[in-house]
Amino acid sequence: MARLPTIAIVGRPNVGKSTLFNRLVGRKLALVDDRPGVTRDRREGDATLLGLEFRVIDTAGYEDEDAETLPGRMRAQTIAAVREADAALFLIDARAGTTPLDEEIARWLRSETTPVILAGNKAEGRAGEAGLLEAYSLGLGEPIAISAEHGEGVVDLFEHLRPFVEREEIDDEETPEGDAPLKLAIVGRPNAGKSTLINRMLGQDRLITGPEAGITRDSIAIDWSWPAGDGTARAVRLIDTAGMRKKAKVEDKLEKLSVADARRAVDFAEVVVLLLDGTRGLEAQDLRIADNVIQEGRALIIAISKWDVAENASALFNGIKAALDEGLSQARGVPVLTVSGKTGKGIDQLVAAAFEMREIWSKRVSTGQLNRWFEEVVEKNPPPAPGGKRIKLRYITQVNTRPPSFVLFGNRVDQLPDSYLRYLVNGIRRELGFGAVPVRLAARASRNPFRQ
Repeated sequence: MARLPTIAIVGRPNVGKSTLFNRLVGRKLALVDDRPGVTRDRREGDATLLGLEFRVIDTAGYEDEDAETLPGRMRAQTIAAVREADAALFLIDARAGTTPLDEEIARWLRSETTPVILAGNKAEGRAGEAGLLEAYSLGLGEPIAISAEHGEGVVDLFEHLRPFVEREEIDDEETPEGDAPLKLAIVGRPNAGKSTLINRMLGQDRLITGPEAGITRDSIAIDWSWPAGDGTARAVRLIDTAGMRKKAKVEDKLEKLSVADARRAVDFAEVVVLLLDGTRGLEAQDLRIADNVIQEGRALIIAISKWDVAENASALFNGIKAALDEGLSQARGVPVLTVSGKTGKGIDQLVAAAFEMREIWSKRVSTGQLNRWFEEVVEKNPPPAPGGKRIKLRYITQVNTRPPSFVLFGNRVDQLPDSYLRYLVNGIRRELGFGAVPVRLAARASRNPFRQ
């Protein structure tokens, strides 16, 4: 799989690099303290900003010291990080204004080939206005006003990072996806037949099975070559998981660990098959598991197992479909298939559907097509005007795939009702070909909060 684009955060000590790093990765991975020099080694993490996904590097504070000293060796690590990155995010302290060391760093960055984005941190309110004006003298273009501590200025940061991150994503998509193994997890309640189904797929008793519930404890990943109908073989990584009971019923520590492991398997998967016991039908716990899969952004398929012994099959199938449409209103139209681990019925159809779902889950719509659709649906059904003040929707962009993720920009979008966002999401699914895969839509104000 192609690498994520990389952004290196650089700047002199104590300007807030680690605070910004922690905000981007969503966890406190880097130590933060008022004292300068806390960070020494460069630290990497997977970052997300309004749907953009990239690799971010927190570097040591750049100091003009002899190369043999500790600060000098730290500076060498920073230089290496910038040269490996797709772009450098140069952070200054907007409240303090530019310093001689900032000017030294700017001279160095101008001599490198890595593109540079200049940001003034600690710019909440009006406190950083003077420092931002001074930053123009660094010769690196217009500075972005941000506050890593309070999360302000993220829309402007998104817009400046987007060309470097999306360019890399487009390049990555030229890599053939079909050769990558399909990561397919099988989940469900205990004794739904998960291990039996995987054994039938493999053609061997690879996993222990039996009538007792809860035999499987660990999530087991097995590489398999699926003989597709066109005479080719396609790589699949099958993941068998422990049965997930209702949380209130799980008291044993080992079972808690097993369920937690199963949830991690869902995070690892691309497509998740929720296996229902055809002898018991749909239960509330099945809906909870399905909702968890959707919330994690994974493509979902419902498979009814033990179909060879199911009674009143037609009524069972129709009842399950109707209950799913009602209980999973956020993803109506999820594929529902029937399988038998004992006879092998329906396995080829199940795997073929999984590959198709992954393709949709990985789909990207061109900006032109997306905004033509957007203009039509907004004209057909304009957003409401709360308090008589019109909400102006400007444009929409797809910022990610796997799952498909979109960001909507406009004025007063924080007052958009959930019903209107659902209207847009349903239109994306129905009219842009995303079907029942999870679709994420975030709304962001397009106005710069620091510009009066």
